[in-house]
Amino acid sequence: MQIKSMIDPTLPLIDLHRHLDGSVRLETILDLGRQHNLPLPAHDLEGLKPHVQIVEPQPGVMAFIAKFHWMTEVMVDLKACWRIAYENVEDLVTQHLDYAELRFSPWFMAEKHSLDPQGVVEAVVDGVQTASRDLDCPVGLIGIISRTYGVETAWKELKALATCQDSICGLDLAGDEAQFPAPLFEEHFQHARELGWSVTVHAGESAGPESIWNAIRALGAARIGHAVSAVQDPALMDDMARNSIGIEANLTSNIQTSTVDTYADHPLRTFLDHGILATINTDDPGISNIDLTFEYEVAAPAAGLNQDHARRLQENAVQIAFLSPQEKEALRRKKAA
Repeated sequence: MQIKSMIDPTLPLIDLHRHLDGSVRLETILDLGRQHNLPLPAHDLEGLKPHVQIVEPQPGVMAFIAKFHWMTEVMVDLKACWRIAYENVEDLVTQHLDYAELRFSPWFMAEKHSLDPQGVVEAVVDGVQTASRDLDCPVGLIGIISRTYGVETAWKELKALATCQDSICGLDLAGDEAQFPAPLFEEHFQHARELGWSVTVHAGESAGPESIWNAIRALGAARIGHAVSAVQDPALMDDMARNSIGIEANLTSNIQTSTVDTYADHPLRTFLDHGILATINTDDPGISNIDLTFEYEVAAPAAGLNQDHARRLQENAVQIAFLSPQEKEALRRKKAA
């Protein structure tokens, strides 16, 4: 007997929380490593995998982030950044996505080889937009302030992103949530909102519900990345449902960072049953070695979700995407055609 897919083919398939700099192909790492004579830990795909991809749960978010090492190591110049951006969009098409929002930290991408962060932004924007046109795949770009570098560097990162203001749809705060709380960056996000950008914030992954409250109240977040600890605070879940604050859930990633122990422990179903606009996403598919289809077909059922939940996840993704009403309607019409 054929098992019916969890994905509704009449609705757009959308990934709203996907790190461009965590989605570098293994083949690209090998190729760029050879071109630039980098001391790669292996010279074939199977040998490279354990150095880049998760093979067992990590002890926390920062240990997970350490897996980015060889992805940023091959970002040797702006041409490499452009290539990685272009290939990200190619992979969206290969994985049958109808729309995605790719996020990236220019400082994180620039740091290893002392690249110009503004140049990184320009290369990523051009790579994504060129691929989007070539492949007829709509893509949004979200800039990241990496809180781990501190407040002053965050201003430099924001300045670099603002040079391509009209090509960015939102701003995110990522990195060491436990050590760098959201209120430190309140002025940065006020400026971002003045630029017309929407706001999403990593919160509730390695800190408690107060981190999510801060993201909403201090930074003006319309969406929260991960938000796992929201389940600990019913008043917070009420507030998020009432004010249509979306959740960008990442099932497999949350297991790999030891944020939750198993899929069955994940609060995504609770969020949906509470009326929150929750979605399902890949986070860093190059590190997690998954795609969005895996998250719907394997991870979601293991987390206790059924086809009605899955349909709601797809509908919610359209609703909370950083798109205009006209763009959302175009996505729906294209899928229904």
